Amino acid sequence: MKRILFVVFSCVLMALVGCSTVTKDIEVSAESDPKISFSGYKTYTWLGAAAIVFDEAGRWEPPAYDADTEIKFLIDKQLRARGMSESTSNPDLVVAFAAGIDMDNIEFVKNSETELETLKNIPKGALMVILVDANTGQPIWVGAAAADLQENVDVATAKVRLEYAVKEMFKKLPK
Repeated sequence: MKRILFVVFSCVLMALVGCSTVTKDIEVSAESDPKISFSGYKTYTWLGAAAIVFDEAGRWEPPAYDADTEIKFLIDKQLRARGMSESTSNPDLVVAFAAGIDMDNIEFVKNSETELETLKNIPKGALMVILVDANTGQPIWVGAAAADLQENVDVATAKVRLEYAVKEMFKKLPK
């Protein structure tokens, strides 16, 4: 019995450590209208999505992986966890997101051999989610996540990174 518990505990610990390593570079922020009570919002509809870069070669998004569909699924999951439901007739909120890549991002990186910092091109990816009050047309919450892009990433890693980013964003959505 102790051996089984040890194996289960070890697997859980490795999964947590692995997840934190895969997501350690993701920075999340959010802003909301302080006058809004989010508990009054019960329904939402989708405005759409914007993908700023199409990665046909699959260097930054795994081939045959639809990040837009995954992002929409993850946002739906977070909104439903808050008791909201999707509605096309008379929704309370309109949801939109945009994802993009900045291929020209340059950062200082420390050379491990010389300990000197040098400039290096490190592409950045970003995801922004916007909630708009359907009655007023005013944005009431914006969540954003930015991270270094990982070249030739596999589908499982891409899913973990997106799920982490969306989940952390929605933790910042007021109740």
